[in-house]
Amino acid sequence: MSLKDLIMALFQLDKDWTTRIVMAMLVMSVVWGLLGVVDSLMVRIQETFWGTYGILPLTSQEYYAGITLHAERDLFGFAQQLIYAIFIYFTIKLLNLQPRAKWLLSLSFILINISMMFMEGPIVAYPTFNDNYFTATSWYYLSPIGLPDFSQYVASPLFFIGWIMLDAFTYLAGVWIVYHYYIASKQLKEKLPVPLVFFLMNTLLFMIGYSGVTAADIWDILAYYHVVGLDVIANQIAFWIFGHAIVYMAWLPAVGALYLLIPTLANKPLFSDRMGRISALLYLIFSNNVPIHHLYMVNLPVPIKILQEVLTYAVVVPSMMTFLNLWATVKGANVNFNVITAFTATSFAGAIAAGVTGISNATIAFDSIIHNSMWIPGHFHAMILLSIVPAAMAVLYFMIPMMSGRQWFSGKMAWTHFVGYVTGSILLIMGMELEGMEGLIRRAEIFPRIPSLIFAENLATVGAIIAQLATLVWFLNLVATLVKGRPVNLEGMSVGSLINTVAMSLDLSSSKLSFNNFKKIGKTMNSKALGTDWVLGIIGSLIIIASTFPLAFSGNTYDSFIWAWIILLTIGIILISYPVLKGAKSL
Repeated sequence: MSLKDLIMALFQLDKDWTTRIVMAMLVMSVVWGLLGVVDSLMVRIQETFWGTYGILPLTSQEYYAGITLHAERDLFGFAQQLIYAIFIYFTIKLLNLQPRAKWLLSLSFILINISMMFMEGPIVAYPTFNDNYFTATSWYYLSPIGLPDFSQYVASPLFFIGWIMLDAFTYLAGVWIVYHYYIASKQLKEKLPVPLVFFLMNTLLFMIGYSGVTAADIWDILAYYHVVGLDVIANQIAFWIFGHAIVYMAWLPAVGALYLLIPTLANKPLFSDRMGRISALLYLIFSNNVPIHHLYMVNLPVPIKILQEVLTYAVVVPSMMTFLNLWATVKGANVNFNVITAFTATSFAGAIAAGVTGISNATIAFDSIIHNSMWIPGHFHAMILLSIVPAAMAVLYFMIPMMSGRQWFSGKMAWTHFVGYVTGSILLIMGMELEGMEGLIRRAEIFPRIPSLIFAENLATVGAIIAQLATLVWFLNLVATLVKGRPVNLEGMSVGSLINTVAMSLDLSSSKLSFNNFKKIGKTMNSKALGTDWVLGIIGSLIIIASTFPLAFSGNTYDSFIWAWIILLTIGIILISYPVLKGAKSL
């Protein structure tokens, strides 16, 4: 095979323009994901060598840059780009729409991938060659690290410009997705299927959740060039408005995938359609309205912290509704066990296991004990590795054949991937949780070399290596599939039939299922009027933008500005959540 043929196969350049852009996003997300895996391995090596041998093979700059690059590459370059790619593809395919605004989608794709390069430093050496470790600012959550006149360590402005480009991708690609839901709503005679409700809701969640970080990024750039001053606490709060929302931005696509996959694999209708729609609305409201529950130790008024605690517990309600709904759906069904089923079941069980530790984090008293310890990375890695990623893999295992028209190259490699990935992830999470129970602070490069911590560090490292090797097997299987996979005609198949066809290629039995309701959705827009619901959504977004100003104007978090911020933010979220979901025929 020539290089040209390889590129054609990898990027699906013989397909329609939407598929080409989506495939480019998938390829680049995998590239950033693999680079992020290398970063995480650097962190594991540093901590294991220190614990076991008392030496540090890497410099401190490389260690801390590795932590940040792992987070940025895997959470944004990989996860967010992958999530948006899935949303874009299924928005067009399942809504049966003729895609528009190619330039907007292309620009968004370019922005997110350049933003990753700008953030990381070693590739973009500016303004001097030695400024290669500005990612060692540890995700700059310790703002104002990196800003001139506010920090002894001044990072390149490209770091902050990279963040602004990531913000731009979030909004531009998000607007593209929401716009196409608006087009569909003009001809839609029935409600959206629940999985698509979650995809729309999650797109709104991204755009709402990024409001504060966008304000903080712009503020940082203006402060960098001495245009304005900087209130450190207000800037930190603004940035971390997305601190909890980002967890749900990444996890709720997995919930949407479960709403698609579980009824499909169980060959049964969803137990309660209405319960699914209401839980989507509640997720959208409460996931965005707990922006500072990771800042309990920041100097904020106690009533604000208690309010955040109560609202955080409220997020448990739609989660309980979701798990009950999905469990009742599959109860009593005869399910064929295949790779897709295995990853789906892992995602369902992993979300419950990881969610339990999240509830404890919401309690102010408990948070004061485990705050900033390895318990926290253990919790969100459990959610990422045992729920978010398995759901994404379950989708990709049928999405890749759906896009490429080729069956998976090797069923054995698929099962090796599943077993190795889940085993390694569990060991990694167990190691992190044990470290947290021992009181180890997160990002601790040097720590007491006691037997319990040495064991926990080595356990986490062994688990990480196993999971990473298994992921490498999946990557090789993916490339082989795109290049040499057996051609299969999947045109015109319903989603359920397609999933079962792919499952058969992995040496498992099939079942009959049709998701014909996806095919009933409208194709074009006849009216140009936005409608009341969509207008209310726009007003809500403007209120959310305005809500960041009280933070900037406040020089004291114990004044009325902090209350003005949380009230405006809440009003804006409500104005976006219900009217837009209603306007898109979701509720």
